[in-house]
Amino acid sequence: MDDSARMWITPVPALDPDGEPAVLLGHDCASRDAGERAISRLLDRGHEGEEGVFYLLPFDLSARYERTGDRLAVVVTTSRQLLVKEPADPADFAALPVDGADADRVVLLRREIVTDFVPAEQDGEKQPVLLIDHDGSAASLADLFDRFEAGEAGIAVLNAE
Repeated sequence: MDDSARMWITPVPALDPDGEPAVLLGHDCASRDAGERAISRLLDRGHEGEEGVFYLLPFDLSARYERTGDRLAVVVTTSRQLLVKEPADPADFAALPVDGADADRVVLLRREIVTDFVPAEQDGEKQPVLLIDHDGSAASLADLFDRFEAGEAGIAVLNAE
């Protein structure tokens, strides 16, 4: 489940080229991995606000930062009860690990990189994680940004702990 090649810390040019670095995770919506398939199902049930903008509740998907030495990890989790309600074969998601920090949640994705970057905090809240939802054929981060600008990829903002 660990795929460090799809985690980046960089400004997001499509959103704010002069902005602060953000933590980005690539999510392959065509993946056969049970955790990524679950993320795709949960992204599809987002709550639409203004046209084309969908909101995720922290109960649906959330991220947690973990640091061990020089490694920064991001763990994406969901509620076990919510996952059980999703229309799928229960065996699809039975092997997903229980989140060690909260037994009511399961781990869908874990990525880590070597970095000294420390996610910013504002009013006691950690910097959100940006999840880039794409079809898996992107070759690089620049390709993902190009796909986003062309409307071929989406960005989900996940609350982080």
